[in-house]
Amino acid sequence: MTVRWGVVGPGRIAEALVRDFAHVPGAEVVAVASRSAERAAAFADRHGIARAHTGYRAILDDPQVDVLYVATPHPQHRAVALGAIEAGKAVLVEKAFTVSSVATREIAAASRRTGVFAMEAMWTRFFPAVVRLRELVADGAIGEIRSVQADLGVRNRSGVGDRYLAPELGGGALFDLGVYPISFAQMLLGAPSVVTATGALAPTGVDLEESILLGWPDGRSAALQVSLRCAMPGSARVIGTEGWIEVPPRFHHPDRIELHRYGAEPEQIVLPATGGGYSHEIAEVTERVAAGEQESPVMPLADTVAVQDVMAAVADQLGVVPQEGPATL
Repeated sequence: MTVRWGVVGPGRIAEALVRDFAHVPGAEVVAVASRSAERAAAFADRHGIARAHTGYRAILDDPQVDVLYVATPHPQHRAVALGAIEAGKAVLVEKAFTVSSVATREIAAASRRTGVFAMEAMWTRFFPAVVRLRELVADGAIGEIRSVQADLGVRNRSGVGDRYLAPELGGGALFDLGVYPISFAQMLLGAPSVVTATGALAPTGVDLEESILLGWPDGRSAALQVSLRCAMPGSARVIGTEGWIEVPPRFHHPDRIELHRYGAEPEQIVLPATGGGYSHEIAEVTERVAAGEQESPVMPLADTVAVQDVMAAVADQLGVVPQEGPATL
């Protein structure tokens, strides 16, 4: 069985992701949609895609598409994902999934009500090195996990009009960068009971940087930093009672980890990704959809909701007012 994919929003990330379909048997990109006929046609030509649709509604109505990869600006995810699910099409929605907990819960509820597959495109969880990290943690290699540390920053010097500074496009450090360390911490520690954040805003009202401290009732914690002002290593560390695991830069798409067992020499574990790294999440969705499954156990909707709740708390504490998009196209 070939699972037929459509791309909604032929931007930079979609360009990279589509190239990795060459590494995924049983998956084929058959359509692309953009609000611009020219952009859709150019994307289709570059990647040998059969059909280019003008407008998002057209691809929802395309009977030859099984799955939609949604890569529009964050506030537009809501309407496209809800429309796709109602049309019976599975969705892989780029992170951040939405810019509000309300919209994320709407999409999760629609998926569960209809039985249509939905997943956040958190590629990090599917990298072989991260899969191995989770196996080591589950096997007790570093004992009980007590804390997670992670940072991710870029030195963005773009001016007025930059998407990263535009609230109507879901700009800001939180939705583009913060989702990675928050999801990484949630993956290992679950949903926190305490969220504390401090940071700085741009004149447009989006966040430029923040430090986030997450806490759990038993004293476990996560210390996270993100920035659009400062370049950061992009490293992570998972600390347990019997050692720790280093995830070197960039932790959100690593090719290796370093295991430090207490009293032992460090162990380098090298596990490169296939292609550009997107192939692993594409394969996950393709396999789940082909099997008629509704969710991925690696990136379940409950985890996406938990991460979105943390981001909502951070935004509220910083004074960021996310501009969520409409629920319909």
